[in-house]
Amino acid sequence: MELSRELLSLLQQKRMPKHSPILVRIFKEESELEVWKQDVTGHFQMLKVYPICRWSGDLGPKLHEGDRQAPEGFYTITSQLMNPNSNYYLAINTGFPNSFDRANDRDGTFLMVHGDCWSSGCYAMTDEQIGEIYSLARDALLGSQASFQIQAYPFRLTPANLARHRTNPNMEFWKMLKIGNDHFEATRLEPKVTVCDRRYVFDAYQPPNLPQPLVFDPTGKCPAFVVNPKIARLALEKQRADEVEYAQLVKENVSVTPIYSGLDGGMNEVFLSRLPGRIIPLAMVLTNGSQLPQLPPVPWTDNDGSLANKFFGALLESKSASQGLVASTDSTSR
Repeated sequence: MELSRELLSLLQQKRMPKHSPILVRIFKEESELEVWKQDVTGHFQMLKVYPICRWSGDLGPKLHEGDRQAPEGFYTITSQLMNPNSNYYLAINTGFPNSFDRANDRDGTFLMVHGDCWSSGCYAMTDEQIGEIYSLARDALLGSQASFQIQAYPFRLTPANLARHRTNPNMEFWKMLKIGNDHFEATRLEPKVTVCDRRYVFDAYQPPNLPQPLVFDPTGKCPAFVVNPKIARLALEKQRADEVEYAQLVKENVSVTPIYSGLDGGMNEVFLSRLPGRIIPLAMVLTNGSQLPQLPPVPWTDNDGSLANKFFGALLESKSASQGLVASTDSTSR
């Protein structure tokens, strides 16, 4: 599929070469997918926002095969992850699990951004939307970009949203994602992502007096590293301003959003009236129709005997043993 005249005109208006790099940002709660593209200055600028037709699960990362969760985190997309022959029209494999997911014992397969507006662990678009997104990705990969980045978030990581979700057990994980988010928003440059000590590290470079090259082991101790001073300064300024705003919102006791929505995923409001019935109660996909209980905040690392691991592990074991009411599709080729 070739880019439309309208999209080619938009690229020209924004001074974005057809084959310049792209970057994709996904926000679950807002049900929006953003395509950013590098302009002639070398910085990324917003090209287009696409309303997401369907995503499944709830806010929070994907933990295990069959949990219906759409992934959250930083994913590197190469041409090998592009599927022009998908059962869902066209598909872009997120590459889940990445090195962070594997280091934290998270598993699952074939988690995609695809068409057909139907999801079980994926981000589903309309066929027309994925046609445009796929073409933009293909053209970028035909240029100088060997891969592009997908940043998948639970919501826009603003102080207001973080304050609303401050009791969520995934908060520490989301604060880690926010570091990468801040690096991008402060610089409009793609953050360099590495993993060590089972956590994401952003824009890490070798210290000037260290002769040996940096080696990052996803499960091992992080080596000594430095962050580019220009990136670090801008990101730190944003972080401090956000922390002041967040603290004020908490002090004002802004309303807290329930930890669990009670629904299986979401879709952008533009599709709700056109596609009724695509959002279903989580009770229909949980064992015996039970609701997820409210949990206190727990650490994001889930492979060390934490409450999160015990709870979700027990839940998923019971789901696997049951005759589930909705079959997962994230274990089959798309």
